[in-house]
Amino acid sequence: MILKFLRLLKIFTVATKYGLDEIAMSGFDAPRTARFVSGMFFWRKRITTPRGIRLRLALEELGPIFIKFGQVLSTRRDLMPPDIADELSRLQDRVPPFPSDQAIAQITASLGAHPDQLFASFDPVPVASASIAQVHFATLKNGKEVAIKVLRPGMKKTIDEDIALMYMATGLIERVWAESRRLKPREVVAEFDKYLHDELDLMREAANAAQLRRNFADSELLMVPEMYWDYCSSSVIVMERMNGIPVSQIDRLAAEGVDLKKLSSDGVEIFFTQVFRDGFFHADMHPGNILVSIDPATFGRYIALDFGIVGTLNDFDKDYLSQNFLAFFRRDYKRVAEAHIESGWAPRNTRVDELESAVRACCEPIFDRPLKDISFGQILLRLFQTSRRFNVEVQPQLVLLQKTLLNIEGLGRQLDPDLDLWKTAKPYLERWMGEQVGWRGLVERLKAEAPRYAHIFPQLPRLAHRALEQHAQPHAATQDLLTMLVLEQRRTNRLIGFVAWLAGGIASGIIFAALFARYGQHL
Repeated sequence: MILKFLRLLKIFTVATKYGLDEIAMSGFDAPRTARFVSGMFFWRKRITTPRGIRLRLALEELGPIFIKFGQVLSTRRDLMPPDIADELSRLQDRVPPFPSDQAIAQITASLGAHPDQLFASFDPVPVASASIAQVHFATLKNGKEVAIKVLRPGMKKTIDEDIALMYMATGLIERVWAESRRLKPREVVAEFDKYLHDELDLMREAANAAQLRRNFADSELLMVPEMYWDYCSSSVIVMERMNGIPVSQIDRLAAEGVDLKKLSSDGVEIFFTQVFRDGFFHADMHPGNILVSIDPATFGRYIALDFGIVGTLNDFDKDYLSQNFLAFFRRDYKRVAEAHIESGWAPRNTRVDELESAVRACCEPIFDRPLKDISFGQILLRLFQTSRRFNVEVQPQLVLLQKTLLNIEGLGRQLDPDLDLWKTAKPYLERWMGEQVGWRGLVERLKAEAPRYAHIFPQLPRLAHRALEQHAQPHAATQDLLTMLVLEQRRTNRLIGFVAWLAGGIASGIIFAALFARYGQHL
């Protein structure tokens, strides 16, 4: 309890230091309670630093869990003002490493042996450190170089305590500030809670990496490290060591002779391949998680790292996206509006013409501008803002999609300032939609279903015969019910017959007695 109080006190101190109370009231109809509390700090010097920077600095000072929370908030551009979302997107996990002896103890407990026994060599000095885990290099006994990702000790307890404080804070905010409910603070914290606890299971990350590696096994564009499953657990994973230059170091890439324009367009193709071909995409593709290979055998290929966050799209999501893209290409905004309502993401009582007009206002201007000046990410952002106005439910998987698309677009423009994301993506999307909704799509789906059909077709005569028999004969349960009714009817008939016989006997006895009483004396 004392520790929780001290943590609350630190949060309050940091919030006061950076004037977060002023941020809460700027642009919102803040409650009187908040204004009163803010007025208590009249002695505080006026803070002129932009609110986004102040919020970012406060989260960095509060530590790893709050940094992660800020990163999640930066993806909710449907809820956050643009200036705050942009600044929060700059949050990086610059976290000091934990002691090497703790990492060694974690490896020993998880894998059942000391690193010196498991590996030919082990570097106790970490090469990277983040809020959830840190990475060490080692060499397997067969000579393969590996990277070992080790979960920070005590993370679950720390996360649970800070998340509990966040839930308490959101509950208080919602009670005293009705306007805050539009921002769905409790839902945002719940989303963050799930996201963090997923990251605590490193086996989940290893499985994500294995799936992505399988999807791009024959690719000339993307490399994914191999996982060594004999050395993986929920708190330690061992993977192939990947060598390359961080994609953000553009000068180094150019000096090595990497074609930056090709690298930029390759990134767009990789993203859309993950989304539309596989429905499974790396959803944390910021520059810190991407390297570029300079090895002669794989020169210029992307290398993906850190697979704790992935997005998935099911067939319904793909169908929704395909309908919207087709309508968008044709400038058929009415169909875009209808697709939102038919999918159930917009309320059934939404007026199609009003939603159509709002979507047109978002999209139409891009057709009157040079293609290279179009920001596809900003189009998505405006569409999400329109969605909020019409109470459209923004699906979590599409929020991840938007976040990743904005990352890809920003990265691409760093590599190639003239990148036209839309022009690069459009041929791929048109080809994909042709495969999904055209004759090719029909043929591909028939091929995919062929094994099931091959199993079902030989059974059709027997299944048809059984269906006819069942139609001609009552169902077993119905037959049992009818039998019970007949038996019950027979019992009822016997009872009625007995009662009638008894009543008849009594009536006859009464009549006989009356006749005897009247005429018996004359006999």
